[in-house]
Amino acid sequence: MPGPNNRRGGKTKKQTKKPRASLESTASSASHVRTPSPLSAGDITVNVGTYNDDERSPYHDYTEADPRMDPVILPDGPVYDGYTKPPSPFPEFPPEAFIHDPGNGHRVRSMRQFIPSFFAQSPAREDEDPIAAEFASMEVQEMLLLVADKGGVLTEEMALTLWYNKSRATSRVCPACQRLYRLGDVFKLSDPDDDEDEQAPSQPPLPQLLREQQISGLCSTFCFIAAAYNYPAAITSAWGTMAEEMDEQAWTLLNTSPEDGDQTRLSLALGMLVRMTRLHDLGLAQLVLDSDPE
Repeated sequence: MPGPNNRRGGKTKKQTKKPRASLESTASSASHVRTPSPLSAGDITVNVGTYNDDERSPYHDYTEADPRMDPVILPDGPVYDGYTKPPSPFPEFPPEAFIHDPGNGHRVRSMRQFIPSFFAQSPAREDEDPIAAEFASMEVQEMLLLVADKGGVLTEEMALTLWYNKSRATSRVCPACQRLYRLGDVFKLSDPDDDEDEQAPSQPPLPQLLREQQISGLCSTFCFIAAAYNYPAAITSAWGTMAEEMDEQAWTLLNTSPEDGDQTRLSLALGMLVRMTRLHDLGLAQLVLDSDPE
């Protein structure tokens, strides 16, 4: 007898399998996929960052030539590269002061710098000192500098000192020790380079000393002796006096050349200053007459 029929009734559906895609079919299908076209170069905007001179781009190629590292050529000097510091046109140290105080009073190192400075006294006015006001003219200064430029014993520094002393009412610069002082100041009779050479206001000034300060600007007896050292026989007669007040023999001696010896230019210039200041016009009138052509 037949057993139970395990088969389901009716027709069964056949399962259809999808065919596998081959490489050729994949490539052909991909060709039908639409891709965006690349943008043209004209549609692209590029923002380029700018950098200051003190900044560098992070993409800077340091192997490129940097114009800031070009050699620095000085006008009259050698060539320095960008890594070498060129010499400064200014001195490493400040220039030497034209007026200083060594401890015993102010001294003037350079009259050319001192005269236009704040420390110098203004030229005298006619109501203060008529004679000093006449010497304050620039023509007198030029004539004194002309005497120095002619190769005489009078130096430029001494000529400017003489002009300053004759054109100021009360201020003086000693031609021998370069001390800056005022008329009537009294100093001890000692070496001007000595630290103990302090002002002695309690000592009354001698008439010759005050007169000599007015005539030549020599501040003390010691400085006058040093200035007239080449004429020892005329020191006593010349101190604090003018030519017409001196002994005739002393005045003749003062107008002669000093004896041969180891004479420095400073000592010769001081002797010339003593001789010129005995004259009211410093002997400039004779200089003008000698320079006029016949």
